[in-house]
Amino acid sequence: MKHEDVCEVTCVDEDKVNRVKEVISQRDTMSVAQIFKALSDDTRIKIAYALSEEDELCVCDVANIVGSTTATASHHLRLLRNLGLAKYRKEGKLVFYSLDDDHVRQLIQIAFTHQLEGKTHE
Repeated sequence: MKHEDVCEVTCVDEDKVNRVKEVISQRDTMSVAQIFKALSDDTRIKIAYALSEEDELCVCDVANIVGSTTATASHHLRLLRNLGLAKYRKEGKLVFYSLDDDHVRQLIQIAFTHQLEGKTHE
């Protein structure tokens, strides 16, 4: 069976391959993969998106937004925090979460922008 999306002959550009392999070997690809793995969960991407829309939200607000218990929301928020995607602060009996920095916000916003553009090409 022939596939149009596969090279029909083997042709390797050694310079490009070696250059890119060298750059990749100096990157922590596993940590980046963990970020995407964390965001690949539907509930966590909803939480991350909610946090990209608001500067901070308390755990109760997050639970209400995603339709979960506070325990479930807290579990997901803790995972995002442990991966360096979110941070929290405690104020009395409330815990407020926010995205760790603007890079995380941009990553979430770009992903949703890309998704919307994909729908217009269908």
